[in-house]
Amino acid sequence: MQMKGVLLYNLPKEKLGKIRFLLFKLGLEARAVAPEEYALPVGSLAGIGGLSPAQESTGEAQERFSEEMLVMCNLSSAQFSGLLNALRQNRCGVALKAVLPETNAAWSSVQLHRELRREHEALQKARPADAAKNSAHRK
Repeated sequence: MQMKGVLLYNLPKEKLGKIRFLLFKLGLEARAVAPEEYALPVGSLAGIGGLSPAQESTGEAQERFSEEMLVMCNLSSAQFSGLLNALRQNRCGVALKAVLPETNAAWSSVQLHRELRREHEALQKARPADAAKNSAHRK
């Protein structure tokens, strides 16, 4: 059965507990993903059956990452908004967040992390330029 909740990666104990409590209050599941599971398809971790292990390059099965990451699975738009608001209000920021898309359900956690990291870096590079361009203090 597919989970309605969030896959949690590399969260410090205190933050993990806080986010698990927020998810509980929202009626959502929480699943902490262990580094040994990073090579499995993200969809399998979320309870989607019939997925083959992701195609990996040599050594990827042993690859790890240490950044915090959340993967939201099967949330309604109200649950999604409620979760993001709760995270913000409780100061539980996590830079790398994703909604589990069907098209990428067969990706490993490592592959998803790489893509999220690349997108996050691109957004960070674009932000200073956007901020300066839209600043009310421009001359």
